[in-house]
Amino acid sequence: MSGGKGSGGMAAQAGKLGVVASVAINLAALALYLRRRYSDDDGVGGRRREEGDELAVAPSSGKPPVSPDSIINLDHGDPTMYELFWRGDAGERATIVIPGWQTMSYFSDVGNICWFLEPRFEREVRRLHRLIGNAAAEGYHMLVGTGSTQLFQAAIYALSPPGAAAGAPMSVVSPVPYYSSYPAVTDFLKSDLYRWAGDANTFDGETYIELVCSPNNPDGGIREAVLKSGTCVAVHDLAYYWPQYTPITKAAAHDIMLFTVSKCTGHAGTRIGWALVKDRAVAQRMNKFIELNTIGVSKDSQLRAAKILKAISDGYEHAPAAGDRNRLFHFARRHMKARWGALRTAVAASGIFSLPDELPGYCTFAKETVAAYPPFAWLRCEKEGVDDLDGYLRERKIISRGGTKFGADGRFVRISMLDTDEAFAIFVDRLAAMK
Repeated sequence: MSGGKGSGGMAAQAGKLGVVASVAINLAALALYLRRRYSDDDGVGGRRREEGDELAVAPSSGKPPVSPDSIINLDHGDPTMYELFWRGDAGERATIVIPGWQTMSYFSDVGNICWFLEPRFEREVRRLHRLIGNAAAEGYHMLVGTGSTQLFQAAIYALSPPGAAAGAPMSVVSPVPYYSSYPAVTDFLKSDLYRWAGDANTFDGETYIELVCSPNNPDGGIREAVLKSGTCVAVHDLAYYWPQYTPITKAAAHDIMLFTVSKCTGHAGTRIGWALVKDRAVAQRMNKFIELNTIGVSKDSQLRAAKILKAISDGYEHAPAAGDRNRLFHFARRHMKARWGALRTAVAASGIFSLPDELPGYCTFAKETVAAYPPFAWLRCEKEGVDDLDGYLRERKIISRGGTKFGADGRFVRISMLDTDEAFAIFVDRLAAMK
C-alpha cells in the first residue's frame, strides 16, 4: 500500500512539473514572438534584419540616404551640413562623458535667477559672444531654454501685463515675411494674455510686442523694429546672427535677445537656446514660465552644449593655425558661400526664378567686407501661371515651405540651405533643369 501511495504521489508531482514546463515553454514562445515582432532585430515590414544589413536611416539624422530619384525635403532648417565638421578633430574635443551620479538634482545654481542654468554653459556662452562680438556679453541676465522656441513663449508671457486677460490681450506682431512659426506658437495655448495680430507694417494699435528676427527668417534681411510706439516692446530673435550667415557689424544690445545652439553649431537635437535679458523683473517672469512649463531645462544637454561651445572657442583661441579643421565659422562660411554660388548659378540657368540680392557688409569678426549667406533661400517664381510655387516644386519631388505660411504670397517658398551635400546637389540640379 505504501508503494501505491508513493507511485500516486510521484505521478501527481510529475503532472505538476509537466504543467509548469508547459507554461514555461509557452512564455518563452511568447517572448520570442514579441522580440521578433517589436525589437530592433526586425526590419521594415517585419523582415528580419540580417547581420551586416545597412540601417535604413542615418544614425545622426534619422533620414534615409538620398538618390537622384529621391524626394528632397528642404522644408525644415535641419542643419545636417555641419556633420562633416564635427566628424573631424573638433568632434573629438566636443565629446563628453557624464557619470551616472552627475546632474541628478533639479538645481544648478540656487543663487541665480535661472536656478537651472549650468554655470559651465553660461560661462561658454558669454565667452563665445565676446569672441564673435555679435552680442553684449555683460550686463545681462542669462536664461536657458529648450531651444529658442520656449524662450520666445517665455518672453511674450513675461511682457504681457498681468491684467491683459481682463481686457484685450496683448497683440504680437512681426513684419511680413515673418518666421512661419510665430503665429502658430503665439496662439497655440489660446492664452488670454496675448494673441497673434499679424503684419507689423499694417498693424494699427498702441500696445503690442514686436518680434524682430534679424537676419530674418525666411529672406535673410537685416531688420530693426518697425513700430516705434511708446508702449511697444521688442523681442529680438538673433538665431542667425553668426558670421557664417551674415557680416557681424556690431554687438547687439537689445532688451531681450534670443539665440539657439541649433543654427550656431548645427546641434539641433541638443534642444538648447539662451536669452540675454536686461531687465531683472522680465527675466524673473520668463524664468517662471520655463519653471512651470518644464521645471527647468536638461542639465545633460546644457553640459553637452557647453563642451561644444568650448571646442568652438578653443579652435580660435588655442589652435588658430589648424585652419578650417578647428574653426567652425570659417568652415561653415566656406560651405555656405559655395552653396549660394551653386544656387544662383542654377537660378540663372533655369530663368524662371529669382532670389534676393546679396547684402555685403564689413564684418568685425572676419575683419573684411563679406557677403551674407543666409541659412534659407527666399525663392520666387517668375513663370507666368505659377501662383503656387510650393505645389509646383512638390510635383518635381522638392518639398519646401510655401510663402503663405510667412504672410507672403504663393509665388515664394523658403528653401533650407543647411541639408546634406548630397541632398543639396540633387536640389540645384533639378532646379536648373526647370524651364
